[in-house]
Amino acid sequence: MAVSRMAGLRVSALVAGAGLLLSACGGAKVGETTDAQASGGGQSGCGTFNLAVNPWVGYEANAAVIAHVAEKELGCKVVKKDLKEEVAWQGFGTGEVDAIVENWGHEDLKKKYIEEQKVAVELGETGNKGVIGWFVPPWMAEKYPDITDWKNLNKYADLFKTSESGGKGQLLDGDPSFVTNDEALVKNLKLDFKVVYAGSEAALITAFRQAEKQKTPLIGYFYDPQWFMSEVKLVKVNLPEWTEGCDADAAKVNCDYPVYDLDKIASKKFADSGSPAYELVKNFTWTNDDQNTVSKYISEDKMTAEQAAEKWVNDNPDKVKAWLPAAAG
Repeated sequence: MAVSRMAGLRVSALVAGAGLLLSACGGAKVGETTDAQASGGGQSGCGTFNLAVNPWVGYEANAAVIAHVAEKELGCKVVKKDLKEEVAWQGFGTGEVDAIVENWGHEDLKKKYIEEQKVAVELGETGNKGVIGWFVPPWMAEKYPDITDWKNLNKYADLFKTSESGGKGQLLDGDPSFVTNDEALVKNLKLDFKVVYAGSEAALITAFRQAEKQKTPLIGYFYDPQWFMSEVKLVKVNLPEWTEGCDADAAKVNCDYPVYDLDKIASKKFADSGSPAYELVKNFTWTNDDQNTVSKYISEDKMTAEQAAEKWVNDNPDKVKAWLPAAAG
């Protein structure tokens, strides 16, 4: 996977545009603890569980649910630490971070902390698939089923013309600062489209919401997991399949964005501790729909992370039971 380039795409699209960011995140350093967020019984079987929280709402959803289960079912004292991605990895060596519960690639950090320093271990996939690409509202995919194949886009280009697209079909992107391949893709795939910028993720969401409600044509850049997908299940357009190196040259990109299999990382010390929280993190897995539901509770329904987690956990007891260590389950 072209991790270095796609890491930039993911950071721009999914973090900078993730909707509700954690209000306290970004500035913390390893060694700083959000004491106000520490809670739970801290029973002897678990003790303190230091959980990194990276700054986007999807991660916050993962962390909220894991923290809720750790506290209520395992008696852990969960300390959430609001840290940027690379800073969180630094905490593995000091013992100040026990787990990262939504990692996007970062092969460089895996090499440094897992292979070389041997202070961290991989705990398997979260079940979430990080998807970036072009999407249409559900009504369009239903009415024009072949529109989800890029080879058919030019025959539908006239549907997408706007006053801003210069006689071509409009491909709507978000913030101009998002790093995308879209202008190169339009050119290299010889598509009769022009990239037009909505200006922000919020504007992009508004456009898709209106397009579905009013049954107006729209094609645009989007990503999943993202809470809006739980409101309007956008349908992905399949571009030429991604292969290793096909996006290495930004000017020559002619393939789809890769799919990320998101995973979990823990400190070696935590893995060897015998803590039931380690087993919980290791067993934790859910779907994009699950995460999007909790993310929507937080970002749109204005629940606290704890309220959102409690609601989801109460609605999904069988999934939660499967995560618990054998002794607790």
